[in-house]
Amino acid sequence: MKTLTIADGRRFAVRQLRTLRRHLTTPSEDDTPLLGNSRRRWVRRLPYAVAIILQASLIPTGIVCLISFYDMVLPVAAALTIAQTAPLLLAITRPLAAWWITAATLVTTATITAHHPKVMGSWPWTAPMILAYLFLLLALGLRESRATVVSVWVATFLLTVLTTTLGLPRAGDGTTVLLIALSGAVLLLGWAVRDRAVARRLLTEQEQISEVERERRTLLEERARIARELHDVVAHHMSVIAVQAASAPYRIEGVPADAAEEFTAIAGTARESLAEMRRLLGVLRSEDTAGEKTPQPGVGQLAQLAETVGRAGVPVELTVDDGLAGRVPQAVGLSAYRIVQEALANVVRHAPGARVWVSLSADGPELRLTVVNAPPPQRTESLEASVEGTGQGLVGMRERVRLVDGRLDTGPLPDGGFKVAAAMPLDPPESPDTPGE
Repeated sequence: MKTLTIADGRRFAVRQLRTLRRHLTTPSEDDTPLLGNSRRRWVRRLPYAVAIILQASLIPTGIVCLISFYDMVLPVAAALTIAQTAPLLLAITRPLAAWWITAATLVTTATITAHHPKVMGSWPWTAPMILAYLFLLLALGLRESRATVVSVWVATFLLTVLTTTLGLPRAGDGTTVLLIALSGAVLLLGWAVRDRAVARRLLTEQEQISEVERERRTLLEERARIARELHDVVAHHMSVIAVQAASAPYRIEGVPADAAEEFTAIAGTARESLAEMRRLLGVLRSEDTAGEKTPQPGVGQLAQLAETVGRAGVPVELTVDDGLAGRVPQAVGLSAYRIVQEALANVVRHAPGARVWVSLSADGPELRLTVVNAPPPQRTESLEASVEGTGQGLVGMRERVRLVDGRLDTGPLPDGGFKVAAAMPLDPPESPDTPGE
């Protein structure tokens, strides 16, 4: 077991004194005045009003006490009292600096009054000076950190013992203990009030964060509910369409072969739409969207998409570089498929009958995708003319391209057509959203 020596004790005392000095010389970084964060104007001005009232009452009485009890001349009594009381205004914004001024004033006053005959057995300070010091400690406890508050109380203890016990010809009648207890109680009160205010502020912030989270969760739940309701409504009608189209050649006599083939195509399209809606609804119902296991469409399914749109009366000419489907990553292929799907859907809605050219090619490290449609063969009204443009299709394209760190360019052509051009890297950045829809 290591034996403590006098040198160890000396080093420990030096370290403690350095820590005490650091806390007494490092003020709080918050420059906000006391009660300056209050929303009410009168509360923000209350500390200044209290400081002015205290000065107006303590300065005259302090001067009178020093002159009457210690036979001081007026200039000295006024200087000491003002130096002790004036820092109350400074304590609103700089309590630690104000404490240094008042502490120095207390030491000076005790040095002057220590050997006065009337001080034998009593305080070397007047009651107004003690009251001013206690109010200043209250302001300091409301503003400074816990370490600074403890350091100020330790310094007050040391100063009180040195000035009231060692500096007097004989010890006082318990006033030293009383002053130390009062200063500790006031500092503890200020620190407790400050901690309570900080705790309430943190609780309010946490409640606001919780409220935002609740609103966000409610919004997501509402979206999921709407999606389920939409699925139930649309799925019913799509199921009816699929059944009617599939059974039409059997229910209606003398259906031509072309019409029967068209009915079969309509039934297949309806079934595909139902399957995709169920897949999207599964994503909304699942807590882990990354668990999507249904194969997603890509470049290899563009021919089937073009054929489906062609049956809707929009001729599509698709050009894909040989072997490109095997080089395109899943995320880029899915984005390319959805962009082409949305572009063709826009042609069907806004330019029915217009010819469309779709091309996909590899240009170095990028996939170049272009969808260009000619103007409609005749002036026809858009299928969505009665609905103000939602603009969600282009927004969805941009989100798809941004997902894989690509670029998108859209806009009308001089001849009345429309162009959608996208460039996406064949080696996109990894994203947690790429595995699913």
